[in-house]
Amino acid sequence: MITIQDIRKARENIQDTINATPILQSGQLSQLCGNQIFFKCEHLQKTGSFKIRGATNKVKQVMKEGAELVTAASSGNHGQAVSFIAKKLGVPVTIVVPTDVNPCKMNAIEAYGGKIVKCGTTSAERIPKAIEIAEEQNGVFIPPYDDPYIMAGQGTTGLEILEQVQDVDAVVVPIGGGGLISGILTAIKETHPDIKVYGVEPETANDTFLSLQNGQITSIPPTSTIADGLRATQPGDMTFPVIQKYLDDLVLVTDEEIRLAFSFVMERMKQVIEPSSMVTIAALMNKKLPIEGKKVVTVISGGNVDLTRINKLVIGTERIC
Repeated sequence: MITIQDIRKARENIQDTINATPILQSGQLSQLCGNQIFFKCEHLQKTGSFKIRGATNKVKQVMKEGAELVTAASSGNHGQAVSFIAKKLGVPVTIVVPTDVNPCKMNAIEAYGGKIVKCGTTSAERIPKAIEIAEEQNGVFIPPYDDPYIMAGQGTTGLEILEQVQDVDAVVVPIGGGGLISGILTAIKETHPDIKVYGVEPETANDTFLSLQNGQITSIPPTSTIADGLRATQPGDMTFPVIQKYLDDLVLVTDEEIRLAFSFVMERMKQVIEPSSMVTIAALMNKKLPIEGKKVVTVISGGNVDLTRINKLVIGTERIC
């Protein structure tokens, strides 16, 4: 398991690349949720998500070890982050994407310097291909979450939260494979164990929820949810023990609840936030967490929304306002 020392070292390693993202507040959202709500704005991070933190920490490490190429399997935020930092550091980068990749996402990866290779439609097909390319060219595969350098890099988000919001009572984090929340849990619980940390998953992508219930890593079939960044089929071997040890609770939200949260934030806060980030706000708006009258930070993990899909995400918010 990673330690707070690993996260502090990661912070020193990545500080010349990442942004210390701002904290925003919404009076209307706070009133609606019955808590004082703060947004940790990783949607304003370089490449549009928190992923650049872990990617920078990992890519810098493998370059020290002599890697001549880096690869990743991704059609979204991870691929963009790995491409960005690899180009910045001058190492070739190849991203393996699905054959049905959204053109907007592929264009974004290419804009950050990634060479595209298409393979299959599932991560089970893409990951072996990315590993194969790395092995053939003295390169290293950069995993999306289940890696100590990735986890430590993501944990720097937690250090910033502690510095930016005084006397915070709770932090709410979206869960996909678990890299972000395992890093934040380590940063917070090893320094301020009294602060509550809650996770949120979509109802149809509840692999971590089921794993916690079963006391062991539990896989689910590939699923669909508008929170497409949270479609992991199981938590990581490295991330899950951290979640088991430290997480206070995990709740689930529906796609309908995510859409309402997306629409509220677009309309009232004028922020473009991807559906995967909206799970935390949806949980707070629907009072699914056992907190009231508290100072709460919700981690907004990314803002890379496909603009062609926005009309499918926005619905009327009159019933909740």
